Amino acid sequence: MRRLRCSWSSLKPLIIIISPLALLPLPLVIRKKEAECAYILILMAVYWMTEVLPLSVTALLPALLFPLFGIMKSSQVATVYFKDFHLLLLGVICLATSIEKWGLHRRIALRLVTGLGVNPGMLMLGFMVGCAFLSMWLSNTSTVAMVMPIVEAVIQQVLNASEEARKDHRGALNGISNPALQLEDIEAQHDQSENIKSIEAGITEPVQTAPPPYNGKYRTREDHMMCKGLSLCIAYSSSIGGLTTLSGTSTNLIFAEYIYQYYPDCTVINFGNWFVLCLPICIIMLILSWIYLHWMYLGSNFRASLCSRQRSEKEKHTARVLRDQYNSLGPISWQEIITMIIFILMAILWFTRNPGFMPGWSSLFPDYPGYATDATVALLLGFMFFIIPAHKPNAKRYEALITWKDFQACMPWEISLLVGGGFALAEGTKISGLSTWVAELLTPLGSLPPLATVTIACLIVTSITEVASNAATMTIFLPILAPLVCVISIYTILPKVLGHPLLIHGTP
Repeated sequence: MRRLRCSWSSLKPLIIIISPLALLPLPLVIRKKEAECAYILILMAVYWMTEVLPLSVTALLPALLFPLFGIMKSSQVATVYFKDFHLLLLGVICLATSIEKWGLHRRIALRLVTGLGVNPGMLMLGFMVGCAFLSMWLSNTSTVAMVMPIVEAVIQQVLNASEEARKDHRGALNGISNPALQLEDIEAQHDQSENIKSIEAGITEPVQTAPPPYNGKYRTREDHMMCKGLSLCIAYSSSIGGLTTLSGTSTNLIFAEYIYQYYPDCTVINFGNWFVLCLPICIIMLILSWIYLHWMYLGSNFRASLCSRQRSEKEKHTARVLRDQYNSLGPISWQEIITMIIFILMAILWFTRNPGFMPGWSSLFPDYPGYATDATVALLLGFMFFIIPAHKPNAKRYEALITWKDFQACMPWEISLLVGGGFALAEGTKISGLSTWVAELLTPLGSLPPLATVTIACLIVTSITEVASNAATMTIFLPILAPLVCVISIYTILPKVLGHPLLIHGTP
């Protein structure tokens, strides 16, 4: 493995140099704007998929190459790099910073886990529900980083409890813990000496000793599989929970911004509609993932997990650990209360801005329809974190809930640049005509049923995400697939979901 890592490190400079040289005949032979933009798109795709350069650095290539190839002016490219997406992200990160700084995520996760149960199956479900809920509002990576220390502490205590239970069981069998059996111990020692003499004489065979540990620190295969399942469930549930809200993961925000860019009159993509659409999907995926992980790592006895009322010694130890961890947090603090209030207020304002089935608060400004977005709410309440004092008014010193240094530590600037590069790339493909040209090449897909077209696109994109980041894959394929809908003249699933007639006889 170390040799492979060293060889890959030596290949990175070669890929950085050879890739643009190998693709250079494309713009030199085909002297069109479509070919020049295709050259930049393919080069960025190679860099993004191989990650020979940081993703955010690769995202700056449109700002460098579009002006040199005459596709867009430098001032035009710069304006595309910052969108409404970034403002929404700023407000969400302010909330995430306060939650992480004051430990509200630990209180929420521990409360959800202890509320569902402590046997291995329900413990897994509790961690999945808690992690999915947190990842609705925080980034998936941050959620896993926050929850995994709790999982590791629980796993360690479960292993310790299993070892103590085995020691107690062996002690009870040997009689060493009962003073009333001392005479039997003396007889047992006499019998043991007789057995040794018999073994030396070749009359009897030696008694088998206890088997060694199963795998390092794990005493049994069941403990090992349980630890695997509890660790994997965090990764699964964080990805699933991020799908539920528009701000849960960067790919959702990228999609929403592309929809606004290609279809400016479409205003139905908002926090409330997205949540109503994706919450049932998230619940179904969470249940199916729990069933799969339970069957794979804990066995198929679901009745024992769901209906068991008697706790084993291991479960009592686990419940004690979780209770001690929750009690160590102490009573809920002033900072956690304020953060929770702002958190709930932000969700309510997102839901009620333009719910669709009733007038929202945005209708209070009829002279400025569409001016206020979800980013407006995020910025307003994110601004409050820098104003509201972290301590009660009678405190001697003033300190805000979060500081700029706290915000900088949590702000994913690389995601901001990556998404901005994707927006610039999409604008370049539209101006150069590359997106329309590629969509025309894919017109044979119009003869297929719409479900087959969507299935093929899903398979291709899913395969690419196995080797590339989700955000990079989105920025590569959205400029290509969005115009495809217009060219193949079909009603896709997207307009039906949005409830918006985006296509009428192939015309946007």
